[in-house]
Amino acid sequence: MTRELSADVLASLKAVDTPTICNAIELIEGRRKSTGFTRSTVICADPQLPPMVGFAMTARIRADRPASDPADVVRLRRLNYYRYLATETRPRLVVIEDHGDEPGIGAFWGEVNVAIHKGLGLQGVLTNGSIRDLGAIDPGFQLLAGSVGPSHAFVHVTGFNAPVRLFGLAISPGDLIHADRHGAVIIEPGVEKELPRAIDLVTRKEAPILKAARANGFNIDSLLTAWGEAEDIH
Repeated sequence: MTRELSADVLASLKAVDTPTICNAIELIEGRRKSTGFTRSTVICADPQLPPMVGFAMTARIRADRPASDPADVVRLRRLNYYRYLATETRPRLVVIEDHGDEPGIGAFWGEVNVAIHKGLGLQGVLTNGSIRDLGAIDPGFQLLAGSVGPSHAFVHVTGFNAPVRLFGLAISPGDLIHADRHGAVIIEPGVEKELPRAIDLVTRKEAPILKAARANGFNIDSLLTAWGEAEDIH
């Protein structure tokens, strides 16, 4: 069965940042965890954009050496990759692993590919590769990348619609991803329906501590009082 995301849940998830989603998942699962999210720094092209929330469409690229296949095979694979993107209508983002020996030496992402992917309805990209044309790309399309560079070098698509791994996170096609300038986290099946409640609880439990810490005359006594208030919120 195809996994769906209701408009109400989608709106709730897009209203908060990725760290809040991580906190809410921990609350739902009742434990801290060190898996299920990116483990190294991403470069964000536009920190002002809202989070990306959608199902992963995956691909692999390489830029550090020329393609070994004939040019017509490489071209057909890239066109079939675009066809693959067009098969989905659910909220989605593309996750691309650069599996070269030197990831990011050439950029797949620039003015042209941003325009194509945005036109096909994608929200943005998470990639360990590089990005370029930052002053010319269409607004509203998020780029979370491993680096910024000037050239496309030998970049070419080597495969798509298969598991990828980037920033220490394994992502499969169809995984539900929440991503922003902090990185990305996978939302496991069924968890998304519990997240609006958990987000509300996380926010309410933080509120008394933040209020106290930002007030004039804040001291250890007011911290302890606020901490107790937070622990009583359920």
